[in-house]
Amino acid sequence: MKPIPFDHTWPYEKQMGDIYLASCPYCSTDNVLTNLSSAALGRAKEQVKVRVNMPCCHKTMIVLEADEDYFWTTEKLR
Repeated sequence: MKPIPFDHTWPYEKQMGDIYLASCPYCSTDNVLTNLSSAALGRAKEQVKVRVNMPCCHKTMIVLEADEDYFWTTEKLR
């Protein structure tokens, strides 16, 4: 499988069991609380595709995999 380029990544933070984005990659809203559960994040870390719906602009980010710092997505975000 071809490696995912770094411009297809977006950083996230986990605080108190909630998954936050410092800013939305689509509308630039700050401190976005996502709908992603800890179980879904675990699946993403196992390279199972998950969807993250942005509550600020109603866009959907498709996460192919995750590591401890970044979501690796299907689209260019940077």
